[in-house]
Amino acid sequence: MHRLAMLILRDEDMARDIVHDVFESLLNAGLTDVSAQYLLRAVRNRCLNYLRGLSTRDRIVEFYAVDEQEIADEEWPDDETIAKIHFTVANDLTDACRRVVELRFADGKSYKEIASTLSISEVAVYKHLRHAIDVLRSKLSQNG
Repeated sequence: MHRLAMLILRDEDMARDIVHDVFESLLNAGLTDVSAQYLLRAVRNRCLNYLRGLSTRDRIVEFYAVDEQEIADEEWPDDETIAKIHFTVANDLTDACRRVVELRFADGKSYKEIASTLSISEVAVYKHLRHAIDVLRSKLSQNG
């Protein structure tokens, strides 16, 4: 359960807290005989609810583990970095992944709106965005 929470959140402390909260809610409800699938689904749902509750800025700060002041003080991203990002999105992502990124960041749509527009699940939207960010990180770190 902890590994699942870590895969979704990429935050050790929050993953541990969410797993703890799931067990605490089960104990408070008096449920003692639950399946492993139920526990995994409960953890996944709590993680997704946590992510939905964050503002976009909070998601970025949480995701990159950067101090908010650091973001405000720097002039990032510069024009060269933006050009690299656009090039990577255009050339290194699959069509489906590129479309999700465009809807999210260019059009400002929510996960739910993207899922509805593309007839996919919100989890699929999250996975496409996660993949795009991983590709971008990789490409940007290669280029310095």
